Amino acid sequence: MPTGRRKLPNIVLIGIDSLLADRMSCYGHKRLTTPHIDRFAKSGTLFERYYSPHIPTTSGYANMLTGMDVFSTQVVALRHKGPMRPEVATLPEILRNAGYASTCVGFEGNPASRGFDTYLNFSGWGPGEDGRSHKAENLNAVTLPELDRLVKQKEPFLLFLRHMDPHSPYLPPGPFERIFYHGNECDPKNKSMEPVMAFKPFRDYFAEWMPAGITDKEYVIAQYDGAVAYMDAAIQSIFTALETHGIMDETLVVVTSDHGETLYDHDCYFDHHGIYDVTLHVPLILRYPGRVPAGKHVSGYAQHYDLVPTLLELAGIDTDIAFDGASLVPMMRDEVVSHRSEFYITECTWMRKHGWRTPEWKLIVALEPDFHFKPAVELYNLVEDPGELNNLAEAEPGVVDLLRGRMERWIARREAETGLPDPIHHQGDWHGHEGVGAFKTSQQAYDTLHIGNPQQAAKLQAGNKDEDEAAE
Repeated sequence: MPTGRRKLPNIVLIGIDSLLADRMSCYGHKRLTTPHIDRFAKSGTLFERYYSPHIPTTSGYANMLTGMDVFSTQVVALRHKGPMRPEVATLPEILRNAGYASTCVGFEGNPASRGFDTYLNFSGWGPGEDGRSHKAENLNAVTLPELDRLVKQKEPFLLFLRHMDPHSPYLPPGPFERIFYHGNECDPKNKSMEPVMAFKPFRDYFAEWMPAGITDKEYVIAQYDGAVAYMDAAIQSIFTALETHGIMDETLVVVTSDHGETLYDHDCYFDHHGIYDVTLHVPLILRYPGRVPAGKHVSGYAQHYDLVPTLLELAGIDTDIAFDGASLVPMMRDEVVSHRSEFYITECTWMRKHGWRTPEWKLIVALEPDFHFKPAVELYNLVEDPGELNNLAEAEPGVVDLLRGRMERWIARREAETGLPDPIHHQGDWHGHEGVGAFKTSQQAYDTLHIGNPQQAAKLQAGNKDEDEAAE
């Protein structure tokens, strides 16, 4: 039940798919990609070291919307089979008990989307008649009338938006297509796209949406940044609607992402697999005047499963749920630097890996051979090598053993606490190919995994019944 004298705030939770924090100007990116969110952040609190520890979308949102880690949810893979554990409450279910109405836009059918009163969808993914993708505008066309409806109700509301920009295909409408690129994207002397289009698992997908004849990787990267700017402009329409209704300051607004994006990084071209920091590092910006400090940057470490307990404390809502995460309010008040600075990380999308991240080190352990032919163990010094380019696993076996030991002890503790196994070891056909089992070689993984076109990618993301077809 609510505590204190303030009325319950509305909550608008904006999940921006595939948004790497480092590509936002408020996080230091050299390009002015997020001017509207930058302004929003100045009146709220920005978390500098906020991470999505469990890649990809399905597990990321499960953490974000429950306050629980992968051991509690048992959701770790993109192609999760069945619903999420019924013992785990979702944010809309918790808020319903406090009198909230709730609407989910663009996320129906995912295991973590359980419990909303209303579900709305919008078209996106592929290009329109102009050859560009109007995902953010399509979301607004559905969201703004729904926001008008929710405001008219007596109950406080939760509005969850799953933005599909800047998720690929990166096809922002004009003028965003070229605001960060001036050159010849088809220069025959530029060979930087050759390895991208030679990567068989993804090349058909890239050829489907990338303009024909592209040779310059910087053009594609600029398209991603343009998609971020396009999304930012569209989100301002949401902010404007809240201001017009006169409820902006009585609404707890959250901007975050399910995971980051690999652009030309680590050979994981224009996707979001791998557990490098370009995939793990996501934004978190909160605004709620009077309860959330304005213009504050928090430097401590936090993860997705900290979000739900944070929102409940800010809203003044009590619950007897024992969350795996912890409220970030003490960090905003400078009462604690971090609840935890090292944590377990997983990836179960196109590769199946897990690892351990500390402020200084990153350990990545492959659970089977991957389709990038990467080594089974990777170790990076994040202080000296923040780009994670120099694998020190062979040079520093003692550090590998130390971190592996920490990881394994933590896994054993969480298995004992929950009475449940580490789900990454129990996903069966995690890659979508029944009967194949774990890959025995990288070549087998390379020859098996495949995305054909944006329509198939959309089915896979949505958890469509035909998802196995999408991966063939």
